[in-house]
Amino acid sequence: MDAYSLHLAMAALVGASFVAVSAYYMHRKTLTQLLEFAKTVERERDDINKNNSDGADTPQHLKKRRSYARRKGNEYYRRGSASLPDVTVISGGIDGDERRNGQVVLDGIPPGLPRLHTLPEGKSSGYAGSTKRTGNLIRPTSPKSPVASASAFESVEGSDDEDNMTDIAKLDTTYLHTNGNAGPECKIVYENLPNHVNTNAEQMPIPASSMIRSHSVSGDLHGTQPDPIAADILRKEPEQETFARLRITPIEVPSPDEVESYEFLQECLEMRKKYVFTEAVAPWEKEVISDPSTPKPNPEPFFYTPEGKSDHYFEMEDGVIHVYANKDAKEELFPVADATTFFTDLHYILRVIAAGNIRTLCHHRLNLLEQKFNLHLMLNADREFLAQKSAPHRDFYNVRKVDTHVHHSACMNQKHLLRFIKSKLRKEPDEVVIFRDGTYLTLKEVFESLDLTGYDLNVDLLDVHADKSTFHRFDKFNLKYNPCGQSRLREIFLKQDNLIQGRFLAELTKQVFSDLSASKYQMAEYRISIYGRKQSEWDQLASWIVNNELYSENVVWLIQLPRLYNVYKEMGIVTSFQNILDNIFMPLFEVTVDPDSHPQLHLFLKQVVGLDLVDDESKPERRPTKHMPTPAQWTNVFNPAYSYYVYYCYANLYTLNKLRESKGMTTIKFRPHSGEAGDIDHLAATFLTCHNIAHGINLRKSPVLQYLYYLAQIGLAMSPLSNNSLFLDYHRNPFPIFFLRGLNVSLSTDDPLQIHLTKEPLVEEYSIAASLFLYRSGS
Repeated sequence: MDAYSLHLAMAALVGASFVAVSAYYMHRKTLTQLLEFAKTVERERDDINKNNSDGADTPQHLKKRRSYARRKGNEYYRRGSASLPDVTVISGGIDGDERRNGQVVLDGIPPGLPRLHTLPEGKSSGYAGSTKRTGNLIRPTSPKSPVASASAFESVEGSDDEDNMTDIAKLDTTYLHTNGNAGPECKIVYENLPNHVNTNAEQMPIPASSMIRSHSVSGDLHGTQPDPIAADILRKEPEQETFARLRITPIEVPSPDEVESYEFLQECLEMRKKYVFTEAVAPWEKEVISDPSTPKPNPEPFFYTPEGKSDHYFEMEDGVIHVYANKDAKEELFPVADATTFFTDLHYILRVIAAGNIRTLCHHRLNLLEQKFNLHLMLNADREFLAQKSAPHRDFYNVRKVDTHVHHSACMNQKHLLRFIKSKLRKEPDEVVIFRDGTYLTLKEVFESLDLTGYDLNVDLLDVHADKSTFHRFDKFNLKYNPCGQSRLREIFLKQDNLIQGRFLAELTKQVFSDLSASKYQMAEYRISIYGRKQSEWDQLASWIVNNELYSENVVWLIQLPRLYNVYKEMGIVTSFQNILDNIFMPLFEVTVDPDSHPQLHLFLKQVVGLDLVDDESKPERRPTKHMPTPAQWTNVFNPAYSYYVYYCYANLYTLNKLRESKGMTTIKFRPHSGEAGDIDHLAATFLTCHNIAHGINLRKSPVLQYLYYLAQIGLAMSPLSNNSLFLDYHRNPFPIFFLRGLNVSLSTDDPLQIHLTKEPLVEEYSIAASLFLYRSGS
């Protein structure tokens, strides 16, 4: 061995020896500190027990114990971060009782508007204050230990930066003011602190025994004693978990400009109440659920019991059906606002959302809501995580999820459709499936005419998946419904009114139902089309559902109405817009008055929960005036504006729901596509008339409408992956912002055939959103 190698080996040996010795002494020092800390904690516990046995603690005892803990604990506790906002420090300028009650002021909410997520009235709350100083934040527990963790939320007492934290004049409280203006009038209230949080807003150590959730009579977990890790994770009575909350209370008189804005917003909300159909008895109050287990399936969903005809009489007048108690009655039973009133109110809404002072106020309000939720995450994120882990038999996969917006013709993924087509081509090649060019063709002949075989087919050749060519091209996106680019394959496999009476689509639907039942925790609301070309469409659709026994406890139906009047007019199918309204609504009133006239439709409507309007919203259109022609007068070739469709669908559906409710039948909500693209007045029209909408991404362009949707809690079924293929890049989607601000949002798939790749498209939608949105924002 040469000298260089020897020197290198000696250097390595000396270095390793030095590292080993250093690690030993560091480990020894750490153990010594931990033992000393444990002795300190045990000594404090003994002092507490001793004082409790002697009587109530005196102020001198409490002060001595706190100072002793600070003196002995500074060596082991990490310092609090002075760079993070400490909301309790803001109360440093308040003395006396107000300081002990933890009251710090925030800008008020005007009378007449709902409070922003406050606790129910009359609910008792405990306020965290400090008799020494309010420089402590609540220390959240870590997921691994129920004892208060040393983190950035740690007490700032004893910190070298204490002087910087105690100067209230140096704090930036802009983010706490409702209107974005810093000022001493902001007030924050800590509410409902847990029993293990002391008056300094600090968490006391929680005994492991009190953290164990009882799952059996003997108090153990599934009949066995939980291990120490389970004792740290499981919480006692998690359903009663209490979090530190913030309550915003009005104490400042708003300016005249703000008062005027509040009055406009309140008037808009009252205007909406005048239009929206509200059931006399809420659906969740109609049925008393005695068994909280999974709902039992209906053994005979298509069993029809004959029902008598009522005396109601109805007639269509100026595009709206009017209902009377009988044919001789003169008084209308369920009056609805006329078209002129609706368009006048719509123009009022449009003037309100364009006002500069109202836009500014709503923008500040929305920012307040967003920051308030972020502050909630800072205070309670770890506590929520512990509560989530303590819920027995519940996690992301087995909590029930509902796909609130999915089109039935695209409810399967592309691989599923490919397998089904190959299966039919192999098992039923001689089935006559279509009539084209004066000839009946079998399935095998159809594929031979396309120069295709089952072996040739693959996902790429099927070409039903959305790609970059569909962005801002709604026409090309609709062409993706044609497998292999052939409309005849769409008619055979994805239509219910074809030569084989929709048998292939029914079998495909049953397979999707089977997948939903197997997953057990996923539900869907499938949207299926009624075009309004003829009145018999309703009976054809109902017979297809009933004859093929398409029923699942995991599925309900919505009816979607494509806005295609101009197409039907050019084809000569209709002569005026009145024809479409007759074809859509007359059968519904007939079956409601006399169920025996359409028995299959009567059974089908029990599973229908909503009515939808669909088509490309980005098409240019002329805004309606206050005095529009009636549907019978609309005979030109141009398609009516979106809000024109909305009013006549709303007015007839409102009357229909009133009639069905009076007869004890199920009602149908108005839930159209709105705000995916196009003008902002689409969202204004649906604000007045709808229970919830699909998409709504254009709310990001109007802070006033966005705030009104928040106040009214109108549901938004958002589909970021679908928007990414059509109108808006995924990273620009407003879903996470809407979620933080408290809008009533849900995730949905829209078109799994074109968008998704897996067998569980809704789980795919949630997982991608969680990866790109929620984890990024820390929620």
